[in-house]
Amino acid sequence: MASKQDKGFTAEERAAMQERARELKAEKRAKKGKADGEQDVLAKIAEMEEPDRTMAGRIHAIIKDSAPELAPRTWYGMPAYAKDGKVVCFFQSAQKFKARYATLGFNDAANLDDGAMWPVAFALKEWTPAVEEQIRALVKKAVRQS
Repeated sequence: MASKQDKGFTAEERAAMQERARELKAEKRAKKGKADGEQDVLAKIAEMEEPDRTMAGRIHAIIKDSAPELAPRTWYGMPAYAKDGKVVCFFQSAQKFKARYATLGFNDAANLDDGAMWPVAFALKEWTPAVEEQIRALVKKAVRQS
């Protein structure tokens, strides 16, 4: 017997797809000089509940400081950072998909390759100085030229 989840997308997944459609329209406006990705990211961060809001804000600050070549934008309704139009990393709030933890994720545009297998997503439960240093190092590695 099929479960409810087997019958299609969840409400959260549908909302993310709708956000992505809006983002694609915004990207077209941006090419015409009519959009501000950073304002969009800051607005998404402001909508988050704590502790995700603080973590996303700190990640935003780290990326602006450590990898200014990454352009802030939203991606499926999440704060994301792109290089040459490709999303390198993103922050997913725990509340977005009713998860136990927030996630800092890296896409294939990130230079995190390390052998035959490496992590591309990291669970975040709280912000500490050690977490901040790990994130700073990951972001720097992700944008390093290979």
